[in-house]
Amino acid sequence: MKAIITERYGTPDVLEFKETAKPTPKDNEVLVKIHAASLNMFDWHLLTADIFLVRLNAGFFKPKYKIPGADVAGRVEAVGKNVTQFKVGDEVYGDLAASGCGSFAEYVAVPEKALALKPVNLTFEEAAAFPMAAVTALQGLRDAGKIQAGHKVLIQGASGGVGSFAVQIAKVLGAEVTAVCSTRNMELVRSLGADHVIDYTKEDFTKNRKQYDLILAVNGYHPITDYKDALTPKGMYVMAGGTTKQIFEAVLRGSFVSEKDGRKLGALTAQPKQADLIYLKGLAEAGKIKPVIDKRYPLSETAQALRYLGEGHARGKVILTVAS
Repeated sequence: MKAIITERYGTPDVLEFKETAKPTPKDNEVLVKIHAASLNMFDWHLLTADIFLVRLNAGFFKPKYKIPGADVAGRVEAVGKNVTQFKVGDEVYGDLAASGCGSFAEYVAVPEKALALKPVNLTFEEAAAFPMAAVTALQGLRDAGKIQAGHKVLIQGASGGVGSFAVQIAKVLGAEVTAVCSTRNMELVRSLGADHVIDYTKEDFTKNRKQYDLILAVNGYHPITDYKDALTPKGMYVMAGGTTKQIFEAVLRGSFVSEKDGRKLGALTAQPKQADLIYLKGLAEAGKIKPVIDKRYPLSETAQALRYLGEGHARGKVILTVAS
C-alpha cells in the first residue's frame, strides 16, 4: 500500500510518500480501507515536536509511529476473529491517536474500540473531519466545562477545527454562545449558530467587562489571569491546546488560582472515546452538527496540507482524500 512515512521529527519536508507493507489485523483489530483522513494540530505537533512533551510519549529521539495521522474514515475490509462490533463492508470513522496512529495511508489495522459506525448522511470526507476535533469540543464543553443549558459560553478560536464544532455543540446543549474569530470568519461562525460574534482584531473580550460561565479557549493566547476576569464568580476556563508555556501555565497557575477563587481554570486533555463518536454520530444524523471543510488534498500532497495547517489560519478542517 501507499502511505506517508516519517522517520524523524522536522518540517513537512521530512515526510515521504512511498510503498510499505499492508497491515494484517490482529484478533481484536479491524482492517480499514481508508477513504479519507483529516489533519489536526495534533499531527503538526507530532511531526515537528514543537511541544517538547510530545517526545515523552511519541519517541524521544525519533517518532515511535512511522505512519502519522489520527482521524480516519473508511470501509471495513477484514476483521480479526475476536471482533464483535463490525463486519466486512461497514463504513466506519474514528480517532487513532491512542492506537498508534496510521491514517495517512491506504489501509490501517486498529482495535475495534477506536472506531464507530460512520454517520450515514455524511461522506467519508465529512466523517473524517469529526473524530478528534469534535470529541475535543464535546469533552471540553460537557466534561471539563460542565456546560449547562442557559450558560453563557465563549468559544475562542471559533472558526478552527475544534472551535467550529464547539459552537454547534454548545448550542445543542442549550448555551448562549459568543464566538471569537477574525473578521473574515464572522459570517461563518454566525452560520454555525453563534448568538454573538467578537472580532478579535478589533476587540479584546478579556477587557470589555463581560463575563461568561464557561470559556473554551482553543489555542488561547492571553495570560491565564486575563481569562479569570472574564469569568463569572463560579465560571470555568478550559484550555484546549496551546504552546508548552501556555499548557504549563494553565496546569500550574490554573490550579493555584482555582484554589483561591471560585473560578476554575485548567487545561483539557481530550481522550478518544467510542461512546463520544456514537453520540456525535447521532447529532450529525439529526442534522444538528456539521463539519466545516476548508481544503482537500490527495494523500500524496500531505506535506503541502500540513504546511497549510501549520500556518494557523485554516477555517474548519483540512481533509486528505485517500480513495474515491
